[in-house]
Amino acid sequence: MPILDALVEEVELDRTSAFRLWLTTMPTNAFPVTVVQNAVKVTAEPPKGIRNNMRGFYYTFENKQFDEAKKPSQFRRLLWGLVFFNALVLERRKFGPLGWNIPYEFSTSDLRISKDQLL
Repeated sequence: MPILDALVEEVELDRTSAFRLWLTTMPTNAFPVTVVQNAVKVTAEPPKGIRNNMRGFYYTFENKQFDEAKKPSQFRRLLWGLVFFNALVLERRKFGPLGWNIPYEFSTSDLRISKDQLL
C-alpha cells in the first residue's frame, strides 16, 4: 500500500488527459487515507421511488430465471407482488416513525430468499 500511495502522488493532474485511475475500497487501516482524501468520490446511491426500486431488482433478474419456475405465469405475478412490497418498504423507511412503527429493512437478500421460495 505505501507503494500505491507513492505512485498516486507521482501522477500529474492533466485535465485534458484521458487517463483515469479508479480505485474502490472498504474501510480498512491498510489502505492509505491520503489516497482517498485526494480522490474524487463517486458513490452508488440507492434508487429513489417505487418504480426505480422495482427496476433495480428486475435489472438483476435474468429472463431464463422466469422459465425455471414450475408455473411461470403464477411465478411472474407473485414475484411482481413481492418486488412491489420490497420497493414499498424501502420507500416508506425514509418517513421514519410515520412510515413504520417498528423499523424493519426488507433487504435485497431477504427479497432474493423470498424469490427462491416462490420457485
